[in-house]
Formats: sequence, structure tokens, C-alpha cells
Amino acid sequence: MRLSLTTWNINSVRLRIDLVAKFLKSARPDVLCLQETKCIDDAFPLKRFKRLGYEHVALNGQKGYHGVAIVSKIPFENTDIRTFCDKVDSRHISVSFGEKANIAKPLVLHNFYVPAGGDIPDPELNEKFDHKLRFLDELKACEPLHPRGEDRHILVGDLNVAPHENDVWSHKQLLKVVSHTPIETEKLLAALSAGEWIDVARERIPMSEKVYTWWSYRAADWTVGDRGRRLDHIWVSRALKDSVQDFSILRDARSWERPSDHVPVTVTLDL
Repeated sequence: MRLSLTTWNINSVRLRIDLVAKFLKSARPDVLCLQETKCIDDAFPLKRFKRLGYEHVALNGQKGYHGVAIVSKIPFENTDIRTFCDKVDSRHISVSFGEKANIAKPLVLHNFYVPAGGDIPDPELNEKFDHKLRFLDELKACEPLHPRGEDRHILVGDLNVAPHENDVWSHKQLLKVVSHTPIETEKLLAALSAGEWIDVARERIPMSEKVYTWWSYRAADWTVGDRGRRLDHIWVSRALKDSVQDFSILRDARSWERPSDHVPVTVTLDL
């Protein structure tokens, strides 16, 4: 069985539902993980997704901020929500696939929206940055995020950290900019290591190549200078390493009308 899965920080699912529909009609992934949906569960555009063929939906939303969702063409076995840093702020949801989806070995999917961290990279001066660092520490320590042996797990989302030099347009200029500071990159890579995860993008694209998934709204033309960052990630457990068949980043979506500042990232696995 082949499974295609996309992660996308949509920056308001109701505002950009037409863009989501455009993408789904074209790419047709089996599963779509959204972050920053910015709506309560009751306001999520369920009917539109069901008309598009995505009848199975797992939601963890809140009014105006954050929010994560998983929409799927194939059914879930169950869903789960975890909280981090003692905050109920809708930053995680997970689902498992199994017999209902004709998947023999269980598959667990985690969808995350890590705090952005504000503008000042000092936890003593910036509460948001402190929250982000504590969130990353809990990500590392969370036992359910430590798949071992034959565990088939996928972790995706806007992790809000560009961990490697070529995950940003200028390593030197961004060393003191939130999302690429040494303390953030160290903590994200520590979480990756603790879970023995495989970073699909960097497994398939050489470290020497620039890779971005986000471009700031502050640039009048995002293509000038191509000043991007790789903030959106897909990780797979070691048991799935050899199952990855394809990986893509839809850069063109950044040029769509009224776009998100993030673009869709897709992986295809042969299960």
C-alpha cells in the first residue's frame, strides 16, 4: 500500500480553504496535516473537506490562535491529544491507522505546531522564547515520541526551527534570529536523536543544498533573494526509513493568491 501525506501550516484554514481545496484537487494526498488552523473545532470547514473526499477528521483547535488538524481519505483507529508545558494551546494531535485502513502493521502519526518563540532570543527577556525552549525539551523527553524496533511512527508539522546551515538563506546572519539560534537547533536535533527519528528532507536532499518551506510576509516579493527557512518537517521512525518513496516541497504555493507563508511538504511511503 502506498500512502501519501502532506504537512502544511495554513495560517487560518477558513481564510485559505480555497487554497487547500486547490491543492487537494491537484495533489490528492491520502492524509493532510494542518497547523495554525486558527479556529475552534465547531467552526472547522468539515463539509468542504468531505466534499473533497476527506471524510475522516481529527481536530484540536482554538479560537484565533494555533490549532492542528488531520484530514484523511482513510479511516483512523483512534486519536489522541497531548499538552506540553502545562498549556492547553492546541499544538498537537495524533492518530493511528490500522485494520480500518487495511494497514496490517499499526501506523502512528503525530502532527505538531511548535511555538514560534517571539522575536527576542533570550528566555529571560522573552516569555515566548522560554516557552519554545521548554516545549522542545518536553518533545525530547516525551516517551510516546521514542519509537523503537518495528514501531512505525511519523512526526510532522511546523516545528519552527531550521536546524542546519543550509536550512536558512544565511547561516551567519540568522544565528541570532529566532528559529535558527544555536540553542533552538541543538534542542530540536536532540529531540530528533532521542526518538531515533529520520529527517526525511535531509535523508533525501544533500546537506550542501539549500532547502526552504517558509518565506516571510515582510518581503514584498518572496522570490527576490529567496530568503527562506526550512521550518516544516517530516520525520519517520527507523522502521519506515526504507519505505520512503518520494518527497517534495511545493514552492509554487507561496505565489498563490493570498498565500500562507508556509508551503505544503509531502512524503510518499510504500507500506
